[in-house]
Amino acid sequence: MSSTEEQLRDLEQQLLLPSVRGSRHVLASLLADDFREFGSSGRVFDKQSIMEALQVESPADISMVDFRIKMLSADVALITYRAVWRRATDVQTSFSLRSSLWVMRDDRWQIVFHQGTRVPFDGPPAI
Repeated sequence: MSSTEEQLRDLEQQLLLPSVRGSRHVLASLLADDFREFGSSGRVFDKQSIMEALQVESPADISMVDFRIKMLSADVALITYRAVWRRATDVQTSFSLRSSLWVMRDDRWQIVFHQGTRVPFDGPPAI
């Protein structure tokens, strides 16, 4: 994995951490101003609305499985993976397929698009 790919993996992983998800300051730097998300709930979020939603989200242990990066150009990357969610309040683990589009702007990576799609766990994903 190249240093760019390692950096992008780290940034994506940061977005799964409760400490980052709850920090408006950190989120503001990672999310592009024109950010859009198609959430696993079916809702569509912009930067402001996702930052507000994450402030009240219950903390969860979220891990990435089958992480892949496709560099679309030197400054655009497509990331895909399966997210595994475990909340202390839930008895069941949930799974979603995730995709993120990252762009290099002003010498830093920012996420411009994210989509999460809930899926049942029935073995390894075909992504």
